[in-house]
Amino acid sequence: MSTRQRALIVDDEPDIRELLEITLGRMKLDTRSARNVKEARDWLAREPFDLCLTDMRLPDGTGLELVQHIQQRHPQVPVAMITAYGSLDTAINALKAGAFDFLTKPVDLGRLRELVATALRLRTVSDEEGPVDTRLLGESPPMRALRNQIQKLARSQAPVYISGESGSGKELVARLIHEQGPRGEQPFVPVNCGAIPTELMESEFFGHKKGSFTGAIEDKQGLFQAANGGTLFLDEVADLPLAMQVKLLRAIQEKAVRAVGGQQELVVDVRILCATHKDLAAEVAAGRFRQDLFYRLNVIELRVPPLRERREDIPLLAETMLRRLCEGTGLAQPQLTSDAMEKLKSYRFPGNVRELENMLERAYTLCEDEQIKASDLRLADAGGATEAGEASLAQIDNLEDYLEDIERKLIMQALEETRWNRTAAAQRLGLTFRSMRYRLKKLGLD
Repeated sequence: MSTRQRALIVDDEPDIRELLEITLGRMKLDTRSARNVKEARDWLAREPFDLCLTDMRLPDGTGLELVQHIQQRHPQVPVAMITAYGSLDTAINALKAGAFDFLTKPVDLGRLRELVATALRLRTVSDEEGPVDTRLLGESPPMRALRNQIQKLARSQAPVYISGESGSGKELVARLIHEQGPRGEQPFVPVNCGAIPTELMESEFFGHKKGSFTGAIEDKQGLFQAANGGTLFLDEVADLPLAMQVKLLRAIQEKAVRAVGGQQELVVDVRILCATHKDLAAEVAAGRFRQDLFYRLNVIELRVPPLRERREDIPLLAETMLRRLCEGTGLAQPQLTSDAMEKLKSYRFPGNVRELENMLERAYTLCEDEQIKASDLRLADAGGATEAGEASLAQIDNLEDYLEDIERKLIMQALEETRWNRTAAAQRLGLTFRSMRYRLKKLGLD
């Protein structure tokens, strides 16, 4: 009996079936062919398959119906949709229904071979029993659901829009989608879109040729080229200017980029994941984000819950963070007192997991007798205004110090969100760069 991997080809055009059979045969795959949905279901019931390629239009139904059937009865089989050129709506609907990827007619054989190779790697990844990832901590219902969604999305090549508040762990979620999928051994390239100066964006994304502009002293590879074969994660994608959004849309649709000053386009095989703490639909409604790009990026939305929606995870998170802080120091791990834990559980955490980590690191430094008390968390002045909407006079000893503390926290948050790009952080806060530099010096953050 053959041990070769097997693919099911579903198309009512004999020429297309023959082309696919020959191409996959040269890749050492056994193939079975079906002319319609009924024949395809019969083959799936009789034999195991490692991959299915189906046309959208079939005599007795649609490829979309077959995708849904495979998702329900044979979820381990990756299925790719073959659509007419320009039928982007059809392709997106197929991805939402659970298709692994899509091809357009006329079929590009190079693209077909890439798709097949990626799909077969997916089967290998799915069959391996790897260790449970412990980076996405929490046993609350929202976190269990999130891990389950990540596992499903890792099996697809569909673009994913990861929504969530600052500090909630969107980049970690993107990394896990990448690592658990067939591209896991290929590059994962994260980029903070708000941290790139507008005049350098095209060069950063697509690269440039030597001499293409002042300062271009050598050829430079862009982010798309660096992520070729892997995943490009566009963090804070809502911060892209409209002119760059047009160029990004074209690169995603054509799966090709042209370096600044270059004459030829370079084909790239990149999965796109994106995130922002803003409401992207609201940005579209306000005219700050292109609707067609939103439609292309938001094939599947994945929401990362804020920390306040999973307060039962706080003890586990705090324990793990304190243990990591003590690793390699030779010092005993401090324990949170019961009143400190209650304080954490009742706090709103506008900065989410990142804020909890910063808070515990500060408390770890300040605590005595290997105990972190509620006072060490400094929540009386840091959290009162956030939780109640206004500060109580009883919480303020000195107005200047209180206002400086708020200013320091907001500037630190902006710097962290922009990966310490001061220009981008100043823009985020509505400050001039000169004003930002003055405040950093005044607050001892320079």
